[in-house]
Amino acid sequence: MATREVTAIGSGLSLSISRMTEHDLLEVVEIETDSGLSVWGWDAYHKELQSPEDVIMLVARTEPETGKAAADPSHERAVAGFIVSRLVAGELHVNNVAVRPEFRRQGLAAGLLGAVLDEGRRGGAQIAFLEVRAGNAAAQGLYRRCGFQITGRRRGYYRQPAEDALLMSLLLEMSP
Repeated sequence: MATREVTAIGSGLSLSISRMTEHDLLEVVEIETDSGLSVWGWDAYHKELQSPEDVIMLVARTEPETGKAAADPSHERAVAGFIVSRLVAGELHVNNVAVRPEFRRQGLAAGLLGAVLDEGRRGGAQIAFLEVRAGNAAAQGLYRRCGFQITGRRRGYYRQPAEDALLMSLLLEMSP
């Protein structure tokens, strides 16, 4: 996958989406912790990276304005968000998507989701699935805006805290 540009974000930053690498994992785990996701941890993400034939793992990185990185080290490229999915037998399973708190509600998660859906289509996926906490209205809204629909419920799916999952799916049309 070539790097994909995402709409500019305030404070002189813009974002790009590219494949996740092992060098991104510490920041990915930090974002996971800050987002309250079910914990995978470094080892699980690392193991997923070892299966490149059926995983699609992307990160969104901040891109400082020209000259800012040299003038201010805090403007270095950083992972702003990530998405992890797996493509199996024509089905794309979205496992995790998370964005740093300071970049939320700016279209980054939708950009990551769009990129992974495009990659899935190119890989032959005909349908995408994901689970979302029944109480996570913000994530459900994002997924609905991206075309997903609720198709089921998994009782007691999540732990810490215990909660049902809503199963959401999206039929993928092949791009011309």
